[in-house]
Amino acid sequence: MTKQKVDVFFTVDVEIWCDGWKNIDAKFPKAFQQYVYGKTNKGEFGLRYKLRKLKEHGLLGVFFVEPLFATRFGIEPLAEIVGLINEFGQEVQLHMHPEWVDEAKTPVLSEVHRKRPFMRDFSLKDQINLIATGARLIEEAGGGRVNAFRAGSFGFNVDTLRALAENNIPFDSSYNASYFGEESGLAPNEILLEPLDVFGVTEYPMTVFDDGTRALRHAQLGAISAREMEGLLRLSLQSQRSMFMILSHNFELLNRSQDQADETVIRRFNHLCDFLDKHRTDFPMAGFKEMQPQPRVTQPKPLASPFWETAIRIVEQGARRRFA
Repeated sequence: MTKQKVDVFFTVDVEIWCDGWKNIDAKFPKAFQQYVYGKTNKGEFGLRYKLRKLKEHGLLGVFFVEPLFATRFGIEPLAEIVGLINEFGQEVQLHMHPEWVDEAKTPVLSEVHRKRPFMRDFSLKDQINLIATGARLIEEAGGGRVNAFRAGSFGFNVDTLRALAENNIPFDSSYNASYFGEESGLAPNEILLEPLDVFGVTEYPMTVFDDGTRALRHAQLGAISAREMEGLLRLSLQSQRSMFMILSHNFELLNRSQDQADETVIRRFNHLCDFLDKHRTDFPMAGFKEMQPQPRVTQPKPLASPFWETAIRIVEQGARRRFA
């Protein structure tokens, strides 16, 4: 009998922001350094820190890289990000925040002159063009041919999957039942927790759980405690789930001002790396580059975390915000 295991996807959305849209050309150099390297008086806690820790533990990460900022600032900063990820042997995939579209020096879409924050705000034709542009930019930056996508802020719809199919991208990870999932139009009246085939694209949804407050919460480093994360991983194994999708960001180990280390989230990340390293047989790391589609016919119910673990996390999050 084959031993039960759960494929764990540790995904990092890699983004650069300039604290608003005014004077972005002047702000970008500093923003790039902070978001990518995260230098503080206690050391560096940005993208490279995460990459180094994953390599030290022999763990695979999937880095969904947002490339549209390169239409404003050139390919070199994007190539620097992709080069870092390649240097540490991790996987580069495509992320997209279309807020950048109207900031491009050469128009990406000729008719867009205002902010449209979500992929779902665009027509099928425009989504096809946006995804093609993003994939081309990643390739030009040295990231190779992508085969997986995640929409910025999870703001996708069924046309996004059609657009991915048109671009021969077979995997998507934009569905988040706690954040726009139902509004996507994908699988109405159902919560997706396992892979699902739609238009020839396999959707790999975010892992969400019932945290005891009658709300769904997704598995994110900055959003749940180390105890909750470990407990949910064990529950996923016991309940024979096929996958567990974790979300992080390149800047998530920094405080809200992006100038100091967030000790709480750093401890969570290091605990997670230790746990996955020690339990790699039960929880092998997964990526999309070599993935064969494994859609499920039926969907399970969300995992449920004990309320006492939620209560401990609420206290922890409160202390974290107080000293951030």
